[in-house]
Amino acid sequence: MSSKLIRKLHRWLGLAFSISVLMASGSGVIHTVMTRTQAPPPQAKPSGGGMDVNAIKVSVADAVTKLGNAAEVQAVNLRGIGGQPWYQIYAKNAKGPQYVSAVDGRVDPSQDEAYATEIAKGFLAGAEVKKTDFLTAFNMEYLNIFRVLPVYRFDANDGLDTRVYVSTTTGSVTRHTDRERQLEATVFTMFHKLGFIRNKDVRDYVLAALTLGTFLAALLGIWLFFATRPKKASAASH
Repeated sequence: MSSKLIRKLHRWLGLAFSISVLMASGSGVIHTVMTRTQAPPPQAKPSGGGMDVNAIKVSVADAVTKLGNAAEVQAVNLRGIGGQPWYQIYAKNAKGPQYVSAVDGRVDPSQDEAYATEIAKGFLAGAEVKKTDFLTAFNMEYLNIFRVLPVYRFDANDGLDTRVYVSTTTGSVTRHTDRERQLEATVFTMFHKLGFIRNKDVRDYVLAALTLGTFLAALLGIWLFFATRPKKASAASH
């Protein structure tokens, strides 16, 4: 392959795929800004409304019996909801956690949302919150990098569009954002992951093509450097 052809390929490939270099460098700048302006992710520590352990009257075995699936239990947690102890029970065939009062054995499915609400309010220093979503799949704001599903979304009426995502499985806030933080995160996603392409398969193919094109342009540049370097004078010319 002649150096002229290599130079031509390098030039046009570099021009065609310079967009990926621009977007990658732009996302790097945004990422640096985000590390300076955004707080680190929330700590995954259990939280809730506390409990009076002396009020526990029902054993774990009795609580599980209330659900009629003793042989299918996978996990049991003791949660404080509204100041009272509740068993959070995960059964093999259940869609989510089930709640049985550790005080009187009452079964109450609504305690999952109540527990999530207490976690959200506690995280936001007691601010009033409103449940606006329950996610069982990732979306453009709650990305797969946050890993935990399902989660509740709660919004605070504070003028900043503050919202938190809460997992009752971990007993913690998995993401905290607001209008300004989300703008930075959205711009980063658009630049770094081509987030404006909604279809993940198409997005992955485009990212792979841009990355491969940039790699080839750089490889041709290296090749061109060695192919066009000045020739060393022969020993006979000295």
